[in-house]
Amino acid sequence: MEFKDYYAVLGVARDASADDIKKAYRKLARKYHPDVSKEADAAQRMSEVNEAYAVLSDPDKRAAYDRLAQRYQAGQAFTPPPDWDAGFEFHGAPEGMDAAEFSDFFSELFGRMAGARAAARGQRRGAAWRGEDHHAKVALELEDAWRGGTKTLSLQVPQLDEHGRLTLRTRTLEVKIPAGVRAGQMIRLAGQGGPGEPPGDLYLEVVIRPHPRYRLEGKTLIAELPLAPWEAALGAVVPVALPDGSALKVRVPAGSQSGQTLTVRGKGLPAREPGDLELQLRVILPSAYDPRAKALYERMAAELTDFDARKVAAAEAERSR
Repeated sequence: MEFKDYYAVLGVARDASADDIKKAYRKLARKYHPDVSKEADAAQRMSEVNEAYAVLSDPDKRAAYDRLAQRYQAGQAFTPPPDWDAGFEFHGAPEGMDAAEFSDFFSELFGRMAGARAAARGQRRGAAWRGEDHHAKVALELEDAWRGGTKTLSLQVPQLDEHGRLTLRTRTLEVKIPAGVRAGQMIRLAGQGGPGEPPGDLYLEVVIRPHPRYRLEGKTLIAELPLAPWEAALGAVVPVALPDGSALKVRVPAGSQSGQTLTVRGKGLPAREPGDLELQLRVILPSAYDPRAKALYERMAAELTDFDARKVAAAEAERSR
């Protein structure tokens, strides 16, 4: 998938006002609308124009797109990072929208962003109007998701100034993060959405940032466990650090090999039913540049002449079929 430059599609500057964008759209619509255009690719060009306008005419989508566009150029190979739109407060609840009429690029970015605002706008209750729900994506460190606690979060609120130009207002919130919150879960902040009687709610969708040592799949915590050759061969009890700074002792069975997985039940992400810890074993060989290690390798080579690593690997592969 390639990155799309929506400003280039409409032929406007990146600081164009809402009125500039509307004028550019109307001009292109008159040129490429299939009912009146004689251009051979009118239908395709009109679809591109509609897609660009759908993003740039919407302050929420435009603000998130603008930040992303700072790192990419038109035509560049592109896969959106999972937290590309984190930190923005958008109007509407996160029900998602129908993006089928536009490109895969649009669908990847905005397919889950609320677009059917009529469903989330104020709902009448008696003589008052309930405030509109808002939503935002917040990126947490794994350690914060693991431990939970109160965290100060800043959200950028897109809005148009008196000249119709996009601006961002910063909103700061104190948010209680539940211990063991998972990626994709929603934290609901009652009454923190749009104004009304009563006010709407703010939904925070959790994204967990990549970690250099751990990976989460649901509630399962996955980590690599480096082992010395004698620990793998003879078995050992070794320490394993967890994201909250604590450690546990794990028994490694004798005869363990690199690539095997050791599962520790209930030691994954904390929850009422906690996840598991999956340790991917990796045997680390001492360097033969160390004279002591070299001497031991030479002794093993001399005494274990009947050991053929390739035959052993082939036999293991055959047994696993």
